[in-house]
Amino acid sequence: MGLPAKHKERIFPLPHKELVTMWWVLIACLGLQAETDSLRALLDAVWAFRLREDPLLATYQGFSEGADRLPGRRPEDVARRHHQIEHFWNRLQRIDRPRLAPQDRISYDVLRHWLENERAEYRFGAYRIPITSDDGFHIAFARLPSWMPFRNEQDYQNYLARLRAFPDWVRQHIALMREGLRTGWTLPEAILTGYEITIEGHLRPDPEETVFFAPFRRFPPSVPVERRSLLQEEARRVIRDSVQYGYRLFLEFFTREYRPGARKTIGISAVPGGREYYEHLVRYYTTLALSPEEVHRIGLQEVRRIRAAMDSLMRSTGFRGTLAEFLEFLRTDPRFYARSPEELLKEAAWIAKQMDGRLPRLFHVRSLPRLPYGIAPVPEYLAPRYTGGRYIPAPPDGTEAGYYWVNPYPLDGRPLYVLEALTLHEAVPGHHLQYAIRQELENLHPFVRSVSFSAFGEGWALYAERLGKEVGFYTDPYREFGRLTYEMWRACRLVVDTGLHAMGWTREEAIAFLAEHTALSRHEIQTEVDRYIAWPGQALAYKIGELTILRLRHRAETELGSRFDVRDFHDVVLRAGSIPLSTLEERVMEWISARKASG
Repeated sequence: MGLPAKHKERIFPLPHKELVTMWWVLIACLGLQAETDSLRALLDAVWAFRLREDPLLATYQGFSEGADRLPGRRPEDVARRHHQIEHFWNRLQRIDRPRLAPQDRISYDVLRHWLENERAEYRFGAYRIPITSDDGFHIAFARLPSWMPFRNEQDYQNYLARLRAFPDWVRQHIALMREGLRTGWTLPEAILTGYEITIEGHLRPDPEETVFFAPFRRFPPSVPVERRSLLQEEARRVIRDSVQYGYRLFLEFFTREYRPGARKTIGISAVPGGREYYEHLVRYYTTLALSPEEVHRIGLQEVRRIRAAMDSLMRSTGFRGTLAEFLEFLRTDPRFYARSPEELLKEAAWIAKQMDGRLPRLFHVRSLPRLPYGIAPVPEYLAPRYTGGRYIPAPPDGTEAGYYWVNPYPLDGRPLYVLEALTLHEAVPGHHLQYAIRQELENLHPFVRSVSFSAFGEGWALYAERLGKEVGFYTDPYREFGRLTYEMWRACRLVVDTGLHAMGWTREEAIAFLAEHTALSRHEIQTEVDRYIAWPGQALAYKIGELTILRLRHRAETELGSRFDVRDFHDVVLRAGSIPLSTLEERVMEWISARKASG
């Protein structure tokens, strides 16, 4: 027997259908929260794992745990990390991405791409090559004085403990590289000539002349005066007996075993499993489902387009020769080169300061970061094998600024006509702006904030070079040609990198292709080609990233019309951190739809 109608209305004031709907909405909300909780718990676990396994990262992020240790690189360390990565991967597979909120979907994508690469690096054994043509564990170690805090005596003791641990750390890496020699996973011998300069630069007769003594030149007030001379004496001993001993160990191994035993081939496809590994690297560095052949075709198309623009601009200068003759003129005329390293750095600083004043035309003032940046020369021990410039991000603890490194070596190989493009790329509105904005975002999980994708960061920085045209840079035709030659350089990378690693190109063919199509100096062309050989796939990130950002901007301009504001677009691109390009596209399309719906 049912209830009277009036009692039903009192107990069920809503129609039965609406109650059922509300019930399912409640269940759905609980399910969404469960997915969110699972993802955030996983992010916490991955972040704690990274900090525990990599005490250098922990120090860089401002944590004190493990401040006296270096990351383990023994076979058991590598295996343990892989086992944990697989555990994290299995947990991620149980999370339903479509049920996550937009920001959590971004975090999901960042974690998935990072885990995919970690799994692949172990599967292929890429850890057997811990150096590149201009970087490596021994080069990173020399940045330790700028990474670590020196606030009290315990910080100095932690630093000394890490210096003492260096010889064993070198031995661990040598063991990995010997495994690489045994299995064919080495850098090519052809790019290793002169590499020992990155090691020998730390073998100074006086320990005080090394970069490692720098923290002992000045002490904070918290270190007692009577302790300072004792710490300095200990530093001299540790630098001489541990640090320099470790570098001598590595130098001996490099010259006697590694370089003579390194593979004679060039492309990574020549190593066992190398072709499959390169296909993974193409996907990882572009964050898109592209094949080497597709990337090669995109590169050739861009080369043809930019070549036509370069020919037209060359004619506008009144030059009557061929493009090859024009490039030779640019490489050899003294007017295009600084007369001293100081002049080169001052010119870079002037360009950067001009752009600082024009940023509000491109970005909302409220979105500009507080973190400053400085300009400095590339350290002498790196300069001969280093690229023309690079951005060094600031540590997250805010104790240092970011730095735009400018390389004055060799002075006749660093033309002024490319300096506007280089500065906008490395400083503002390029890498510094992108990194600083990400560092100051408050809604990012610390793991997400710590991960960088080359396709996003380098794509943004190349796009930033073009932004200079919108705010009055490149008024001189030679500097505009410099911008075009930098764009051509990145287009050529798509052709050269895939040519070297998937199509059997020789080093000489790669050098010739760059020399024919860009105005880069011969020194820079050689160092760049060696970089592509040593770091397969990374060079693809620049142009693929830029093309993606330009395509998304064009889509937004077309669909929004007069409602498009470039400052809003840049907010959408930059204010989610460094993300895969597929995730960026989803984010931009959601923004376009929301703007259209808002009228």
